Amino acid sequence: MASLCRDCFAHSPSNANSAACPVCGSPRLISHDELFSLKVAHLDCDAFYASVEKRDAPALRLSPLIVGGGRRGVVAAACYMARQYGVRSAMPMFKARAACPHAAVVKPNMAKYKAVGSEVRQLMRAATPAIEPISIDEAFLDFTVTEISDDEPPAIKLVKLAKAVEQQLDVTVSIGLAANKFLAKIASDLDKPRGFAVIGSTEATAFLRAQPVGMIHGVGKATQSRMARDGITRIGQLANLPGAELNRRFGSFGQRLAHYARGIDHRQVKTRRPVKSVSSETTFEDPIADAAELAGRLSRLVERVAGRMQENGYLGSTVTLKLKTASFKTLTRSHTLHEATGSSSLIETTAQSLLAREADGTPYRLIGVGMANMINSDSVNQSDLLADMQV
Repeated sequence: MASLCRDCFAHSPSNANSAACPVCGSPRLISHDELFSLKVAHLDCDAFYASVEKRDAPALRLSPLIVGGGRRGVVAAACYMARQYGVRSAMPMFKARAACPHAAVVKPNMAKYKAVGSEVRQLMRAATPAIEPISIDEAFLDFTVTEISDDEPPAIKLVKLAKAVEQQLDVTVSIGLAANKFLAKIASDLDKPRGFAVIGSTEATAFLRAQPVGMIHGVGKATQSRMARDGITRIGQLANLPGAELNRRFGSFGQRLAHYARGIDHRQVKTRRPVKSVSSETTFEDPIADAAELAGRLSRLVERVAGRMQENGYLGSTVTLKLKTASFKTLTRSHTLHEATGSSSLIETTAQSLLAREADGTPYRLIGVGMANMINSDSVNQSDLLADMQV
């Protein structure tokens, strides 16, 4: 079972029996069999509006806090202390005041929240450019395609991101890591605040079985009541029903229910920012000077980059080789093709040509390859693709 410390980032591929980090002693240790292979995450700021207000007014930090309007207004946000008294978002203010009469009340400042939310998003982009914002304080993150040219697992990038948000912006976040968006969103709610929860693909069905149907996005109170009349209260009961039966009962939503109940979600993270490059690199334990060995390492990296491009429907026209010498000098060499491609053989031929000029006996401690000037393959005329295949 892999483990990762959320405080010092020490990690191990197998450290199942540790209750605390063996390096720094922190109890904030994440352990999971799929920790370093999952690539979809959901990040949610903890009680965001209230956290920003407490950050800017330290005197409020030890008191319950409600962000909202006058007595006829509603609660925009409540800190976790206020939530212990039953205060919830969208609750009428008069009910919130009655539930927690000693709470401090602050009027919302949306301009400030948007500014902080933008700062959080900028820190997200340091981890991956593939971000799908859901609201001012939450987003999905996709690590299947990334401009970050290293092989650091997404889990490590995410704990570093959480710590950066906390240290630089003085607000906290909770993160869910999983195989898809549906599971990642559920995971981010499991360990709030300052949480980091993982739902692996192999455990998804068993985990979901005992959960209430309301955990599924889109199953609101009315649908829950309708399901309850049919004796369905747990997700496992939905999973036991054939997809055709769910379609009959719930129409087009039935197909999604059939998938979600089994932990399946084919939705992609819809990034609003186009991916500019796809790259991969590796660092050697000892510097390598042998040209043939460098070529072999490069070949494996090309396969990885081409695979990511194919999975996500991208073509690229600029091949970039990256090398770092034993003395830590970084070299980059690039070549732009006449047309965008996703062909691993063409990418490798170009990359190997670039390497041949630099593999002169110099020992290198890092090698990497990337594709830039990316376009979506859907934008390329199909006849052009067929012509390329016939060459």
